Amino acid sequence: MDQKKIIVVGSTNMDMVVKTTHIPVPGETVLGGSFFMNPGGKGANQAVAVARLGGDVTFVSKMGNDVFGKQSFQLLVEEGINTAYIVSDDELPSGVALITVDESGQNSIVVAQGANATLIPEDIKQVLHEIEHCTIVLLQLEIPMATVEFLVEFAAAKETTVILNPAPAAQLSDAMLKHIDIITPNESEASILSGIPVTDIESAKQAALAIQKLGVKTVIITLGPQGALILDQSEFQIVPARVVETVDSTAAGDVFNGGLAVALAEGKSIADAVGFACEAAAFSVTRLGAQSSIPYRNELIANTLAI
Repeated sequence: MDQKKIIVVGSTNMDMVVKTTHIPVPGETVLGGSFFMNPGGKGANQAVAVARLGGDVTFVSKMGNDVFGKQSFQLLVEEGINTAYIVSDDELPSGVALITVDESGQNSIVVAQGANATLIPEDIKQVLHEIEHCTIVLLQLEIPMATVEFLVEFAAAKETTVILNPAPAAQLSDAMLKHIDIITPNESEASILSGIPVTDIESAKQAALAIQKLGVKTVIITLGPQGALILDQSEFQIVPARVVETVDSTAAGDVFNGGLAVALAEGKSIADAVGFACEAAAFSVTRLGAQSSIPYRNELIANTLAI
């Protein structure tokens, strides 16, 4: 396999997960849940997904100099990820996510950013020479927006493909959107970006058109169990999702983005790359946790999913 380099820049968190019957409403206490900790963070999840699905990945992040940061760093090394550009913050703790997962696999998440919030452009200047020679830069929004904008502009100037997963949902500047090659919102994120509530395939198409008019070349809206909608140039395609029993949807979007980057770096078409990403994401929701749910490529092949 011809591996093309992928650089992921983003967050690292320690996920504290409670699995319970239902997600409590304000003022409600739910008893009887099970608890576990699992390394997470959108950036780290996507980097691990790239590595496990067969990609050559460098990860750029910022962690606290604490037990969570040290543990997360060691696990990334064990995944075979290039960690040379991860920065340690001696003042702030590592990021933490508090996650509640209900019986249907849906989740509710609160994130304390910690050191992720201080990953500034100055911290990533050491990796810029790598971006000049990589195939894809994959970004999310759990780090400062100024850093995301700086990276998008730099990568675009070097004609490096930029994939932005706009999560957590946020308003994005028109100037930055014009430099993004591929954007991958889910329904709620697409609704915020476009101003069009996404409730079905038709409204997703309208939202995708509105986002594309802002300057993004290719829009991919992930639709959960319905798969994904692609708007590439002026052509729509719908890629269905495999029907599976959902145990936990945490990190499914991150697995999708990691799989998308790997497939595109290997030269697959946009439709085939989204198909591969959908298969990987479907596999992930059948298991509990964030990074613990991310499949290896040989698992997809063994389950006759995607190659």
